[in-house]
Amino acid sequence: MKAILVNDDRSLRWDNVPDPQIKSEEVLVEIHAAALNRADLMQREGDYPPPPGCPDWMGLEIAGVIVEMGDEAKAKSNWKIGDKVCALLGGGGYAEYAAVKYDMLMPVPKNCSMAEAAAIPEHLQQLI
Repeated sequence: MKAILVNDDRSLRWDNVPDPQIKSEEVLVEIHAAALNRADLMQREGDYPPPPGCPDWMGLEIAGVIVEMGDEAKAKSNWKIGDKVCALLGGGGYAEYAAVKYDMLMPVPKNCSMAEAAAIPEHLQQLI
């Protein structure tokens, strides 16, 4: 798949990265929109590394559509393939797909575009 990577000079490039491999408790989200927030800018500068186990590329907020589900995600959640979702990630959202733990997903509100929904997770996190 393709993702936005940071070059040594901090410029960005659209390049190939490995496809996400979902775990049993994860879903695969086809990303339709990603938000930009301060943490993304800090990651680009090298000041905010992704948590262990997260992809190296930037992108902390996404909105998209579930295209695959792990067995535990199917058994323990009400999500289904085709659902429109948004999520806060540890990294990896500036890509075509992301593996997301099922309990980190939120539904895209019916009155929101994917671009608007991508900005919801971090905003909600700040309110909590």
